[in-house]
Amino acid sequence: MSDHVDVLIVGAGLSGIGAACHLRRRCPDKTYAVLEARDDLGGTWDLFRYPGVRSDSDMFTLGYSFAPWTAPSAIADGGTILDYLRRTADAYDVTRHIRFRHRVVRAEWNSERARWTVHVQRADTADTAELTCDFLYACTGYYRYDAGHTPRFPGQERFAGRIVHPQHWPDDLDHSGRTVVVIGSGATAVTLVPALARRAAHVTMLQRSPTYVLALPARDAFADALRRRLPARLAYPLIRSKNVLATAATYQLSRRAPGLVRALLRRAVTRRLPAGYDVDRHFTPRYDPWDQRLCVVPDGDLFDALSAGRASVATDTVETFTAHGVRLTGGAELPADVVVTATGLDLLALGGMTLRVDGADVDLPGTVAYKGMMLSGVPNFAMALGYTNASWTLKSDLVAEYVCRLLRHLDRTAARMVTPLAPPDGRRAPLIDLTSGYVRRAVAHLPSQGHRPPWRLHQNYPRDLLLLRYGRVTDAGVRFDAPRRSAVDA
Repeated sequence: MSDHVDVLIVGAGLSGIGAACHLRRRCPDKTYAVLEARDDLGGTWDLFRYPGVRSDSDMFTLGYSFAPWTAPSAIADGGTILDYLRRTADAYDVTRHIRFRHRVVRAEWNSERARWTVHVQRADTADTAELTCDFLYACTGYYRYDAGHTPRFPGQERFAGRIVHPQHWPDDLDHSGRTVVVIGSGATAVTLVPALARRAAHVTMLQRSPTYVLALPARDAFADALRRRLPARLAYPLIRSKNVLATAATYQLSRRAPGLVRALLRRAVTRRLPAGYDVDRHFTPRYDPWDQRLCVVPDGDLFDALSAGRASVATDTVETFTAHGVRLTGGAELPADVVVTATGLDLLALGGMTLRVDGADVDLPGTVAYKGMMLSGVPNFAMALGYTNASWTLKSDLVAEYVCRLLRHLDRTAARMVTPLAPPDGRRAPLIDLTSGYVRRAVAHLPSQGHRPPWRLHQNYPRDLLLLRYGRVTDAGVRFDAPRRSAVDA
């Protein structure tokens, strides 16, 4: 493969595979490569291998717009999603363009050459390498792959059992017949508890505070009916549209009438659990719906495990680990053979790579996102950052389409550089609008966004669709230039 390409994509997960497929479809004349730090494609869906790992969005919108999801389940397990990604990459001849075990360390932009130089470390040989590209496209996700967020608990060195984090699930862990405590209450915890409870003696979900949890059918009845009656090319966009509108309506109702949505969610949980269950303590958060991401459980499997007595919830904090379990601040002790710390992610912008523009380091927190996908002052660069209130791919698909529009615009004009500008009013807002712990821990290290378009997106797919698919490429927020001439050239 050449060491120079038109477009260099960093990351071979859901966003990176999609970006490469969009390039193949919309800019077939462009050369490209995909750099992946790990030894296989798939990103999240190859990394996470804990019991029960699955999507927390419906697959008709988490799947790509150009590659219909054909599996029966709307909420799918990780292995099925990984197979879908591999088939899609092969169908669009992307796999052979992926360079595995290539971790990007830094990238340097030179305006005189209108070119990025990308420095790579090889995981297989420990050698370093350099590649160049005209456009750099970061599809790195937003969290650290090498380690999850694992707080240090008092006394954990005394614990005689095993402590594991879901991000690196050990192949040799057999939880059959054992007592398990899962610390956490987010999407990973509510997935793990029913999956572990099928074989464990008992599973306790230990949470500091509750999360909103919603049971949804694993299969989409509307999708099943349409797929029986229509060919995939007609059924798929209709199913996607229905799910997009349903998700958007739920989010907007949560923002505008949080008390109503809170009451509806509480009622739904109450109906799933035995009479007298303390729903207020264990499933009624202090925050409003969608201040943090809503957790989905397929077919109510978490509530089934609780109702059957195979699992339980404890809402309290850890005082200390003991030799045989976890003692809570309230005085109770939870026996455990295995403790799973489903305590979240550590956010990491751009996969940890650093950027330089014309010899100056780019201070990420000092940049402002343009249309949620480019950074002020950073030329010929885009990043894929999916939705927090809907399927990730809905946004990453729109970003990939927009990148292709930019590339075609550059080809039609004399310009070779596109540089977003900072908003003139200086007002800033967090780029990720959630109050979750993993967001709060990292917000000071992330770019910000402005208060109005094109420097602000509103987590609203219909609005973003109009802006990114049909809106103008040239606007007040971006500058197009020819390469800057050096003093020698002048």
